[in-house]
Amino acid sequence: MLFIIFLLIFIVLLFVTCVKVVPQANAYVVERLGAYLCTFETGIHFLVPFVDRVAKKVSLKEQVADFPPQPVITKDNVTMRIDSVVFFFITDPKLYAYGIVNPIAAIENLTATTLRNIIGDLDLDQTLTSREIINTKMREVLDKATDPWGIKVTRVELKNIIPPQAIQEAMEKQMKAERERRESILRAEGEKKSTILVAEGKKEAAILDAEADKQTTILQAEAERQKQVEEAEGRAQAIRLVQQANAEGIRMLKEAGADEAVLKIKSLEAFAKAADGNATKIIVPSDIAGLAGIVQSVAELAQNTNTEKK
Repeated sequence: MLFIIFLLIFIVLLFVTCVKVVPQANAYVVERLGAYLCTFETGIHFLVPFVDRVAKKVSLKEQVADFPPQPVITKDNVTMRIDSVVFFFITDPKLYAYGIVNPIAAIENLTATTLRNIIGDLDLDQTLTSREIINTKMREVLDKATDPWGIKVTRVELKNIIPPQAIQEAMEKQMKAERERRESILRAEGEKKSTILVAEGKKEAAILDAEADKQTTILQAEAERQKQVEEAEGRAQAIRLVQQANAEGIRMLKEAGADEAVLKIKSLEAFAKAADGNATKIIVPSDIAGLAGIVQSVAELAQNTNTEKK
């Protein structure tokens, strides 16, 4: 009875060890009597007791290998340290299990040698500014080299580039000088723009002042012209009034039939002007007595006319 119990326990344990359930995104490499038999994929599988065994369990997920900084020398003989990160996944579990002894160590050494070869063709400035180019070249080289191992390299990134301390100090000084130069340029451009704006403001102010002076001059000239026109019109009006008065007087004399008398009066007026005190000679007409009589007659005639009008 005890033997049967041990036999049943042995059969159960043997069954459990022979049944294999492969999880998702995993693969089991199976050997039979030490030789590769097959690869168990996701699901339940059975092994032949004492004949088959799982030689290697392989994860098919994408993996990340972060390698420590590696010393490299640039084309211009600058030694720096660069650490890289490699992203990869396993495409063939059989090749991964039998292709190389230690795949991760192989990838690390291959990454270091590839990085030295690429950086050796670049100078310091190119190394610092060409990360994308370096990443692409390394990925191509690693992907081709790891293909026989059943590994697919999807991405390579330079995690950090550490130049020597002296180079770092020189770069900091260079960046400081560059920032100061840009600051000086910006300050000079600001002062230039300020000067231009001030000059433009003064120019516009001078133009406005000139236009105001011009407008004032035009207004003053217009006012002077208007004044002269009004004065001329006033003098013309006065002359017209005087002429009208003279014409009216002559008309009245003509109506009185004193044409010859008018001539005599005009002569008398000329005589009066000649004797106004400024003349040095006095001309006395020969018929002065006759003129006096004519003047008296005209005066009486004018008085009678005024009386009749009243």
